[in-house]
Formats: sequence, C-alpha cells, structure tokens
Amino acid sequence: MKSLERAITRVCQSVMWITTAVIFVILAINTLLRYSTGASLQWGNEVPELLFPWLVMAGVVLGAVHGSHITTSFLMDAVPAALRRIVAVLGWLGVAGLYATLTWATWNMLDIVADEKSPILQVPGSVTYGCVMGGMAMLAVLALGSAWTAWRGESNGLGHGQGHDDAAAAPQVNIA
Repeated sequence: MKSLERAITRVCQSVMWITTAVIFVILAINTLLRYSTGASLQWGNEVPELLFPWLVMAGVVLGAVHGSHITTSFLMDAVPAALRRIVAVLGWLGVAGLYATLTWATWNMLDIVADEKSPILQVPGSVTYGCVMGGMAMLAVLALGSAWTAWRGESNGLGHGQGHDDAAAAPQVNIA
C-alpha cells in the first residue's frame, strides 16, 4: 500500500508543480503584455481556469496523504482503544465508499459534460470533470489504505500517510 501511496503522491506533486508553473507563466506574460502593449493573450484567462481544478484536486489528495485535513478527535480520544479502532475502520470504509460513489457518478457524467466546450480553446468540460473523478478515485484508494492501517492497529485511525504523527496513536490492540 505504501508504494501506491508514494505513486499517488508523486502524481499529485507533479500535477501541482506543472499547473502552478504554467498558471504563473501565463499570468506573468499576460500582465507584461497588458502593461507593455495594452493587449493580452486571448486564451490567457482560459488556461488558468482549466488548470486550477487540477491544482486544487492534487492539493486535496496530497492533504489526505499527509493527514493534513482538519479533524475533530476529542470524542474518539474519550473512547476505549478497541472501540476507536472499530469506529476508525468503519469510518474509513464509509469514506472510501462515498468517494467511490462520487467517482462512479462523475464517470457517468463525462459524456454529458464533454459537449460543453471552453469558449476559445474548445476544451471539453470532461477534462475538468476527469480531474475531479481521478482525485475522488485516489481519495477512495487512500481511505481504503487508512482502513487497512486502522484495522492492523498501526494508527489511531484519525489520519494517515507520511505526515501523520503515529507517536500519538492509540495503544496497540490485537483482536484474534
């Protein structure tokens, strides 16, 4: 599971670097053109709008990999470790199921939104929806990994990934 998590991390980091660089270059060129010539690239606003969802989705997935999203854990901290483990596994399985449902629903919408084209470049709307679908699929895989980690008792089930502090994890509970 760790190799899959590393692959997801690399893909998302690459998407973030590429989209950020392209957005920056286009906006910088457009700004220079506006101030120097009074004109701008006609497609200069459209490309950042198309790339921004990719940047955001990659960031959301990376946040999940590193366990960086906001959590409220005081209720879970108050219950016994065995119950915490069960709730964590069931919770992560529920999250994985919801992300899988969103992935499937988005897949079913791709044909519909493919007809919507961006005004200048004529990029189909399915490109943006595809990024959301891919992000949801990666989040489903990560949630399954978290369920597995919680089941094995390797974390408290509240976070996962490289950035999670397992020093604060619940005591080990072995269920035969």
